[in-house]
Amino acid sequence: MKQIMCINWGTKYGAPYINRLYDMVARHTTPPFRFVCFTDTRQGVRPEVECFDLPEMPGFMPERTIGQWPKSRLWAPTLGDLEGPVLFLDLDASIVGSLDDFFDYGSPEDVILARNQAKPLHKLGQTSVYRMPVGALASLQPIFAADPQGIADKYRFEQHFVTKNAPNGVKFWPRAWVSHFRIDCIPRFPFNYFRAPRPPEDSRVVIFAGALNPPDAVRGRYHRTLPHLAPWPHIKRALTQKKKLKAIRQYLLPAPWVEDVTLPETPKE
Repeated sequence: MKQIMCINWGTKYGAPYINRLYDMVARHTTPPFRFVCFTDTRQGVRPEVECFDLPEMPGFMPERTIGQWPKSRLWAPTLGDLEGPVLFLDLDASIVGSLDDFFDYGSPEDVILARNQAKPLHKLGQTSVYRMPVGALASLQPIFAADPQGIADKYRFEQHFVTKNAPNGVKFWPRAWVSHFRIDCIPRFPFNYFRAPRPPEDSRVVIFAGALNPPDAVRGRYHRTLPHLAPWPHIKRALTQKKKLKAIRQYLLPAPWVEDVTLPETPKE
């Protein structure tokens, strides 16, 4: 049985994203499979999704960090009635190819992460798409709970903490399987002014790590506060920014395919 899980807390995502992720998984996974969501709300979630309450947060949520430390709930020794290897997917991931190989790759005992494309030489992992046996990271919870803010200040991102401290180390998915939208899908400057973002041919999952998220990709904007403009108006606006060259380079055309496979009908801002 293929097992897929996700986690939802707060109001940023909710049922529309959970349902859309399930739909993408169902279209790209050969049955049978289970789709489980650990969530603080079940209202509006489609019946095919098995919902469990959020596992207890170890320690407390750090305040001075941009990492997604509530994911540390999933390091618990038990997760509902799940047993064995489970594939985790971020709610805003875009599935563009078959997931079947993610369940067969490596050993069932392995903890396998996506590669952090932003810092390839650092050999860091990215937990937008990862697989682990339930309980494999349980030893990390007491370490984190003893000093949540200190751990967060040292590692910034929970995935860096996992990469460096997983009891038996981590492995990585093949590079082509997981694409970073900003790094892999947006054409390099200056071609980004003429060609719309597209996922690489062999990609299975596109992740939206960092500030640029699916609603931004659909609308063709790097920043939520700056609307998409045609190339020349964008350049004129960029010349008013403090970091002019960076602002000029940060341009993308709308990517409607992201909406087709990722976004709920009414995306939340």
